[in-house]
Amino acid sequence: MGRTYSPLDRILIGLDQVLKGTGKTKAVAGRDNPAGDIAETDLDETQRLHVAGLMRINHAGEVCAQALYAGQAAGARTVEVRDKMQQAADEEQDHLAWCAERLDELDSHPSRLDWLWYSGSYALGLAAGLAGDKWSLGFLKETENQVEAHLQEHISRLPESDQRSQAILEQMKIDEAAHAAMAEAAGANPLPEPIRKLMKLTADTMKAIAYRF
Repeated sequence: MGRTYSPLDRILIGLDQVLKGTGKTKAVAGRDNPAGDIAETDLDETQRLHVAGLMRINHAGEVCAQALYAGQAAGARTVEVRDKMQQAADEEQDHLAWCAERLDELDSHPSRLDWLWYSGSYALGLAAGLAGDKWSLGFLKETENQVEAHLQEHISRLPESDQRSQAILEQMKIDEAAHAAMAEAAGANPLPEPIRKLMKLTADTMKAIAYRF
């Protein structure tokens, strides 16, 4: 039988994850990269920088996702919800690794502000978790809905020839939709419109910065 952690234990464990998440440890995927054996395409310098900017945003988004779910798990009231957060976090770890691999292929780098994205997102996730499981699930659902929409936008902005990036984003979009459906099935409370708008504004700010830095 596993050890039972108190809320304080889980918060301290989560803070330890913050320190690890803002370090330089390379993410390892549990699933094969969706790009597989798809041939690399020739991108001119403008296209390469553009695709790298998009993939840097997506990598930063996955850093945020890891932090959000760690914070939500730390604040979860029940083992069931904590397990759902961990399941989502495990799949997001795959996304993080795939985006990092694509950035390497593009001779680029993750956002230099990953420490900021992680720390801020962890605080938001913890607040959502402490608000109650149904609100936390609602936060997860809305987050995944917004991420799914932004991934579709990024797919449309990729050069048509860049099938490797497209394959990665398509699989990520499928996973995000599944996470949103899982949260809804588990009893997520719908978030008030002002909170949804604030979440989108925050995400848009992160995307604008991460594209370049």
